[in-house]
Amino acid sequence: MNKKELKQKSSSVNIHDALFNPGSIVVIGASNNDLKPGGRVIKNIKSHGFEGKLWAVNPKTRNILDLPTFSSIEDLPGAPDLAIIAIPAKFVLQCLKDLARKKVRVVIILTSGFGEKDDQGKILEREMLAIAEAADITLIGPNCSGFMTPAYKGKFAGIIPELPGNTVDFISGSGATVDYVMEQASYRGLSFGTVVNLGNSIQMGVEDILGLYDEQYNRSGVPVLMLYMEIVKKPLKLMLHARSLSRKGCFIVGIKSGTTAAGKRAAASHTGAMATNDTAVDALFAKSGIIRVRSKSDMIDVACVLSAAKGPLNGKRICVVTDAGGPGVMMSDELNRQGMELPVLKDKTQVCLREILPPESATANPVDCLPSRTADQIRSIVDLLAEEEKENVDAIAVVTGNSLLSDNWMIYKEIREAMDKSLLPVIPVLSSAVTAQNLIARYCSKGHIYFTDEVHLAKALRMVAGHYLPDDIAPRPDGYDKRTIADTLSKEPSIMSPRGVEQVLRGAGFRLPDQISVLERKELTDACNQIGFPMVMKVIGPLHKSDVGGVTVGLEDLAAVNVCWDRMMTIKGSKGVLLQSMVSGTELILGTSREEGFGHLVMFGIGGIYTEVLKDVQFALAPLSLDEGLKMIRNIHASPILEGARGNEGVDIHVLGDYLVRLGCLVTDFPEIDEIDLNPVKGFGSDLFVVDARIIKNS
Repeated sequence: MNKKELKQKSSSVNIHDALFNPGSIVVIGASNNDLKPGGRVIKNIKSHGFEGKLWAVNPKTRNILDLPTFSSIEDLPGAPDLAIIAIPAKFVLQCLKDLARKKVRVVIILTSGFGEKDDQGKILEREMLAIAEAADITLIGPNCSGFMTPAYKGKFAGIIPELPGNTVDFISGSGATVDYVMEQASYRGLSFGTVVNLGNSIQMGVEDILGLYDEQYNRSGVPVLMLYMEIVKKPLKLMLHARSLSRKGCFIVGIKSGTTAAGKRAAASHTGAMATNDTAVDALFAKSGIIRVRSKSDMIDVACVLSAAKGPLNGKRICVVTDAGGPGVMMSDELNRQGMELPVLKDKTQVCLREILPPESATANPVDCLPSRTADQIRSIVDLLAEEEKENVDAIAVVTGNSLLSDNWMIYKEIREAMDKSLLPVIPVLSSAVTAQNLIARYCSKGHIYFTDEVHLAKALRMVAGHYLPDDIAPRPDGYDKRTIADTLSKEPSIMSPRGVEQVLRGAGFRLPDQISVLERKELTDACNQIGFPMVMKVIGPLHKSDVGGVTVGLEDLAAVNVCWDRMMTIKGSKGVLLQSMVSGTELILGTSREEGFGHLVMFGIGGIYTEVLKDVQFALAPLSLDEGLKMIRNIHASPILEGARGNEGVDIHVLGDYLVRLGCLVTDFPEIDEIDLNPVKGFGSDLFVVDARIIKNS
């Protein structure tokens, strides 16, 4: 934690209040023209119920919106809690100096034309940051659209929705993304409480605001938080506060963009962001309990499910209620594709449904109540399912269109009431977004969400059902000898010797086949007698042994060993050989690599084409819990192979998961390790052996 972060920590409550609930605000560059940013932002603050002191600064205007108006910052009657700058870029540096002299400590800069524009803009940003740091100013922006909180609406762009209640908050590094998402989400029934846009984030980034948000969050707060990031500057801080919020009952859906070369260029032109390794971001979000999505529409869909369900689903079991066969079939198909379940309803439930519905209705799941359905029928079905199937179903999807055969408003009203009172999450698809547009708007006006497409709902349900907050890390596993590992590492070169690798791995609790390093021909006979035939010979020296013909398996006798020795000694860089007993079984790949700023990633995959061609691998941030290790294993597409195939015994995934945990421990306890490659790990059942390995330390 640097000096600035320590200061922020010590005064975080004051910074939080100044940003989220200020007692006084000044807008520099305020105007009576609401087509200008300064005019729009001060009008929004005044007209949306801000109860504190509101001041305007403009040297050319004496009266702005009948508010106290001053010609300079120096003329202000005191230091406001929050200053909002909305003036041309060339005046911002002097303005910031004036605010520093006035002892203002929190500043939002709306002005654009800085680092997102050109190199000269980046120089101005560095000068701005130096002024802010010297004066202990917390700086938001530049190039942002502002803040919107329950206390004040300090933003100049986009809509300010008026839906009741607050179901979602939003912290974003992009102003346009904020506005697009808010507009689309508001028409889906999501109501926003706090919306933060950070623009170029020259000082305060998404992670910093998340920290302030977390420190003041309690369980009565808004249950859903959206994040949009173009750069991850402080991954560990993001993880710390995201996990904390998840434990408090705030669930996060996030986008990290700028992950491809083209996206990186676009991000650089937008906010100067640098793309981060996407695999590391996936692992970071998973570790943090953040549901990662790739688009605004997916973000809204996931937020709608989280809002309706008041958090993640308990499982993957969905009951579909529909008034038309086609949508029910399409949703069922997509749920199956997404790995969700449609459990057959209990006989008792189906008997009761037949008493409610016409005889031709389907009752197993999906429940098809036909286009002639009534509002009372819909409500009775949902109430029945929630009561009778609460142990069998995790959510109810209600798909309904405008059949023109009944009162749609009454149906929407009953769905809305069921959402409020049901023991199970009820999530509607209101398909007639055109013919029933006014009714749907009326339905949403009370702060209830809906979907327009059943397939989109199915995908969102899968993303929410897959939400997982990894456990806190357990103590080191049994048989993990930290002292032996440390002693060995201290004596080894950057590219560790086979003997050093063996000592580290055995010290960490891994099993290895019987093996002996042979550096001279005269040692071969004794070594062969100890290992036994058949055996494997591997060259010592070259890093990539297989690429230079440095691995031979199935040596049956001493004569074959001697011939192989002669050949391997001709390989450039060879220093000897490793003799190893043969191991059969499923080939697996485990490893770790360092990702700058993130720490170490632990990798798991199944050997051969599954890893090399299909890239069927999983990553997680170290350290790992056993549950995380097991989740990695089960998420491999080819994981059924681990259960056994073609008569072969499978692999004990708990032993395999334990190996992943041990890898995470190694690189966490000994960060000087850059890379570990266990390739392959082989065996059956619980007898898993590290057949080949390399460890590379910091040079």
